[in-house]
Amino acid sequence: MKTETDLITLSVKDFFSPRMLKYSLMPFVLTMIVLYVIFFSVAGYGVDQIGAMHIESTQTTIENGIPHTETLNAQLQGNTLVNFLMSYALTSWIVSFLVYAIGGFLVLYLSIFVALIVLGFLTPYVLKEIQSKHYPDIQIIGHSNMLLGITLMLKWTFVMLLLFLVFIPLYFIPIVNLVALNYPLYYFFHKTITYDISSTLCSAEENKKIEFFNGNKIKFRTLALYLISLVPFAIFFGAIFYVIYLGHTYFIELRKIHHSDSVI
Repeated sequence: MKTETDLITLSVKDFFSPRMLKYSLMPFVLTMIVLYVIFFSVAGYGVDQIGAMHIESTQTTIENGIPHTETLNAQLQGNTLVNFLMSYALTSWIVSFLVYAIGGFLVLYLSIFVALIVLGFLTPYVLKEIQSKHYPDIQIIGHSNMLLGITLMLKWTFVMLLLFLVFIPLYFIPIVNLVALNYPLYYFFHKTITYDISSTLCSAEENKKIEFFNGNKIKFRTLALYLISLVPFAIFFGAIFYVIYLGHTYFIELRKIHHSDSVI
């Protein structure tokens, strides 16, 4: 029986094999291309939105007991708006903070989301390699199809976005906001990666048995992998390792199921 240390060591060895290293480059390259396209599309839209802003201010003064009201109308455009905001220390700090904080947050989350989508196409090849190397006695069955996969993906995406909206009041509570911000994406992360692996390897019945007896153990492992993904760029190079590590988990449990069935 393999310990957790044995499992991690075996997964690391498999990850550094030439074929797995080749696979590991694909999520990085494809995710960077997608993020590159999205970045310039969003940036172009953002520039158009802040390209022109109308500012109106009213000032009332009293001269000789008679009030005089002056209205200032200004149209800030393009670089003028940016220069206006950056010319004051407070607004400059606020703008810089929002750009780096919100931008970094969105890029990190988006990179995890995109990498998981890309990983779904590579999972069968990675698991086939592990099966031929370590588990030739385990037959890969699978229990999914493209229509079901797309339907579930849309469902999990909807639930994730809904959770982001529901948790908005919690974002303003220190410490709690860390959980509220990360739980929706972890939900999507766990559902996606475990489905990719289980639907490739085992039958629906075998998957139910694995989830029933090992659900908490698998959730603990996917949580650990998700936390690693929060390290910038970790998901790019570690995505294949995730499949290897969890793939070994499912293969080991499948072997136990087959052994128990043969004994019966």
